[in-house]
Formats: sequence, structure tokens, C-alpha cells
Amino acid sequence: MDLHHPHLIGDCLIHIFTFLTEEDLISATSVCKDWHEAAETPWLWRRMCLQRWSFCNFAVPGSEHVNHSWKRYFLRRCHLEMKMTEGRSGGYICKSLRGHTGRVVGLVYLQGNSAQLPHLWNSSATVCSASTDGTVRAWNIQKGELLWCSPVQSPLTAIVSDEQREVVITADSTGLIKTWQSRSGQEVASFATASPHCALLQYNVNNNWFLTVGTSQGSVCTLADSALTKSSSVMVCDTFKVNLLLVSPDKKWITAGTKDNDDLSPKVIYTESVTSPSEDEDPLCRSVPVAGCQAAVFIPTQPARLAVIHHNERPNNKVLSVFDVTLKKTKYKSEIQVQQVESFSLTLNTWSSNILLEARDSNCLVLAADQTLWVYSLKGALLASFKEHTMPISSMCVDSFRVVTASQDLSLRVLTWRSDRDRGLTLESRYHLLGGSHTMSRGFTHVACDYSSIVASAEGNDGKDVLKAYTFTS
Repeated sequence: MDLHHPHLIGDCLIHIFTFLTEEDLISATSVCKDWHEAAETPWLWRRMCLQRWSFCNFAVPGSEHVNHSWKRYFLRRCHLEMKMTEGRSGGYICKSLRGHTGRVVGLVYLQGNSAQLPHLWNSSATVCSASTDGTVRAWNIQKGELLWCSPVQSPLTAIVSDEQREVVITADSTGLIKTWQSRSGQEVASFATASPHCALLQYNVNNNWFLTVGTSQGSVCTLADSALTKSSSVMVCDTFKVNLLLVSPDKKWITAGTKDNDDLSPKVIYTESVTSPSEDEDPLCRSVPVAGCQAAVFIPTQPARLAVIHHNERPNNKVLSVFDVTLKKTKYKSEIQVQQVESFSLTLNTWSSNILLEARDSNCLVLAADQTLWVYSLKGALLASFKEHTMPISSMCVDSFRVVTASQDLSLRVLTWRSDRDRGLTLESRYHLLGGSHTMSRGFTHVACDYSSIVASAEGNDGKDVLKAYTFTS
């Protein structure tokens, strides 16, 4: 090696260091000046970040006053994930958020730490909750502070949010839909549906804002922009309430249906036909060829792949079928095609009608019913099952890092994803987060997560629900 060209030594060291683990790379920094300079090369740490997480947002590893570096990003994110994986006392802060005088019907993140855009050390993560006491409340979950509370109205029944537009949407028991400015709590607009039950679905298409509402009468109504201007209405399950409402990842399809009738099929609706309806044509809609839908989810890594749990011919038998939804256009008409790609029987052994279904990626489906959690591949292989709750699972949150189940036994179960060389992606059970005393609460009813926190609602014995917020910090 030519010692008169020291950059050659540095280049060789950097290449050799690509074979080291992070622990060895850190040790290399203390050997000598040349090793220190090579081991601190940002390219090495960027490479290590992208190998571990595939997506990193370097713009947010700390505040504007912190020295940004890929090494700092890697070490702090590893430290945070270790805390979230171990769940030890002192690795997280738990806050009880009190103020509601009724049942919490839902909670959503207004400003969270995304797995895709991990603002890992954002201390201002905000959650909004809706209650039968008729109020919407926004909370800073790390500080445990109430940020704002809406005026009292009729008991609320549903809540969703749009973080991008900073808007919260609620429905009450009279069918009144309202939008709220998420920073101030100021009411933006309202729309009356006259439906005591409303399912809410918010999505953006080509930078245009839409809200689709499923009603008790079986219709689906689509509202446009912040003024909630009615765009269209279509009947999907006459006289039965719409309690299944999903939008595909490519935003081209809406799935709507009911879980309350074993003979009815869910329907897929071409989004453009309800957001930009034609005066002389009905919205483009087609039934999914299954009956008795119990749960459904769009696969997040596919444009429009729908998984549906439905009844079989035999009682108590459940089947999971997967369909690809496409649009076939000809010179004279457009036709929806729903093509089955997989179907297999489930061994759930449950009479429960409350079946939860989520998808982690294109080949991993997570199901929950009663006290049990199952993980299936897309072809029906049972990858894992867990029965660690003593009472039924009431809610579930799935992301790229973990699965959190909330139960009526007043505990949250945290499981994390792990890549196994032989079995592929598997789920590992980690720990419980306890929600307090059964003398005060009956159990958890809802749970939501962002990358570094978990928030759940605990049903109070006195009728006043409490939020429990668990925040992990690096």
C-alpha cells in the first residue's frame, strides 16, 4: 500500500468496515486516528440504517439544534426499538388521561411518529378521543395534558382523522358529521345524514379531500372538500347498516358492506365514480363473490388486493378469501373485475362475531378473536398463534414493527416482528402493559399506536373512560 496516498488506506478501511456489526464499528473508532475517521464515515452508517430499516428519514433524527448524523440516527433508533421490545419499567412513561364523563368510542392520532417517517423524538405526539359524553378531546400524550375540548353535542359514535390536512372528523347519534381543526379544536363544517350509526372513511385522491359515510340504512354517501359538499350516494346493503368501510392503497376502490347479515355480500365501488359522478350513469359497483362477511382488509403493499373472512356452508366455519380488484375498460363500457387469488379455511373455533383482521405486508395476515391471535400466510399456512389474554381481545393495532392487542382483561399484549431465515417473517410475544385496577376499570376497548407510543381506552366502572398513554423515548 502506498503510504504517500493516505486516502487509499481510508478507502480500504471503509470497505473492510462494511463487514462489521455496529458494535464492532463503534469499537473500531477507538483504535487509532485513521480507524476513527474511517469508522465515522457517514456512508457506512447510512448503509447500516438502510440495511436494517429499508426506509429512513434523515431529516428528523433530532431537533434543529442537534448535530444530525447517520450514526446518531442509527444508535438512537436502535435504543428506542430496544426499549419498545423489552418494555421494562423505566423504558417508557405511562400517563392517565382523564376528563371524559362517558364511554370512549374511538381514538386517533392527530400528530404521530410514523414508521415510514419516524420523527423518533417528537415530544408533541397528539391523540384525539371521542366519547358518548358528546365531546372531542385532544391530548399531548407524553405530557398528559388536555390541549382542547369541543363543545358538548349529542353522544359521539365515530371518529377518524387526516394528519395531512390536520382535520378530525366525528359522527354523533343523530347522524351529524362534523370536521374540526386539529390544532385549535375549532369546528370547520357539518353535514346531516339522519343516520344514528355512521361508518367514516377519509381519503385523499389527487390532492382532493373526500369523506365517505356508511349509514344505518345501508347507503354510502361521499362528501367532498372541507365544506362537506355531497358528491354522491349509492345503496350497498338495503336496510342493514354499513359497518365495513375500507379504501384500497391506490385509492381507486372502496369496499363497503355489513357484518350483520349472512346472506349479503360486500361490494367494491370504483372511487372515481363516487368522487366525480356522472349525471347519466350510476356509480360503478360490484359484489365480492362471498356472503356473510365477518372482517376485511386491503393488503397495504398491493394496489388493490382485498382479504375477506366470511362464512362457509357449515356452521361456525370461517373461510379467508383473497381477491384482486381491477377495472376493465372497453370502447363502450367499464367493468369491475374481482378475481380470487387465494382461499383457505380457518381453524378459529369461535362463535364470536367480533373478528379482527389486519395485514402486515403482502404475505402476512393477523387475525384476532376471543382470547387468541393468529398469524397466517397468504396461502393459508399458520405461522403463529398466541393465547395470552384471559379475556377477549377487543382491539388490535398492527404496524411494521409490532402488534399490540387490547383486551377486556385490562392488559395490552405487545408482540414484535422478526425475520427468521427458515420461516420468514414471524411474530414474537414480548410483554404485557397493564391498565390499572379492575376495581376502577372493566377492560380496554380501543388501542392505537404510532412508531414510539401506544394509547388505549380503559372502560371505567363509573361510566367515565380513561385513556392510558405509553410513550417510549430514546
